[in-house]
Amino acid sequence: MPAPQPPMTQQSASAGPVPPVLAEVVRSGFVEGRHRGSLVVLAADGGVELALGDPAAPVFPRSANKPMQAAGVLRAGLDLAGERLALAAASHSGESFHRDLVRTLLAEHGLDAGQLQCPPDLPLDPEERDAFLAAGAVPDRVTMNCSGKHTAMLAVCAERGWPLDSYLDPGHPLQRLIHEVVEEAAGEPVAAVGTDGCGAPLMALSLTGLARAFRSFVLAAPGTAERRVADAMRAHPEYVAGTRRADTWLMREVPGTLSKMGAEAVQAVALPDGRALAFKIEDGATRALGPVLARALALIGVTGPVVARIGRSPLLGGGREVGEIRAAF
Repeated sequence: MPAPQPPMTQQSASAGPVPPVLAEVVRSGFVEGRHRGSLVVLAADGGVELALGDPAAPVFPRSANKPMQAAGVLRAGLDLAGERLALAAASHSGESFHRDLVRTLLAEHGLDAGQLQCPPDLPLDPEERDAFLAAGAVPDRVTMNCSGKHTAMLAVCAERGWPLDSYLDPGHPLQRLIHEVVEEAAGEPVAAVGTDGCGAPLMALSLTGLARAFRSFVLAAPGTAERRVADAMRAHPEYVAGTRRADTWLMREVPGTLSKMGAEAVQAVALPDGRALAFKIEDGATRALGPVLARALALIGVTGPVVARIGRSPLLGGGREVGEIRAAF
């Protein structure tokens, strides 16, 4: 494994240190752009094997926190398994099978889509979005990529007799429990609480803490909430993401792998032996996710066609391939 890049340089007192370049944008052999960020790799024993940038600094993991939120729902008493539990931890693509299962879950718990507090949206997947619009459909809450998580949150609140209209309040009993689960899994206190794009409370962690959390899920004892979430996600990855998504490909083609991306270019992965990684692209450019993820996977020994597939990010010029986004570490 290559040595970490040189220490970050101080840009200014207000801006803070400048992270290293994780990906380059190369067009016609010319580097026209760079994406900086931080990354951490944990060895099977949980020790830090590689650190680039500042993985100890807190970030908002965005949807990479969803496995922990789903575990919180289980601990609160909701009995979910299989595709239903995978969907509770999902950033789904809005494909028809995602939307159908959300509606089924709502009906099973005596709920309706109007009670969801995630915003109306179009499908996350571009192909599905085009088909959705071509059919004359309009944005709705069920289609929003976080609707599975919101449905699970509402369902457990209905079962426990907790308030439904305030289920996203950070002080709500469910959200307080999720906060505890996040801190326990990450092995560190939550650094800040914000509001995610879907409206749910969002807990900030270090990248090292995020990698530890994913590691703890794959190593958790069978039957625990954490292991149930990890097992459901790995068994039904198409419900966690979609048919054309890197998380699905990785969990489907590398058995035992737990993988979840988050908005603003966050990614976390854990292998069944405890190796784990987490990174964030500083500028939030999701176009750099695939190349950086593929390189990080290679560094922890994951190889094969799926890694090349995830890492491929061509640039076009005049309708033909003239360059690529490539990892730079």
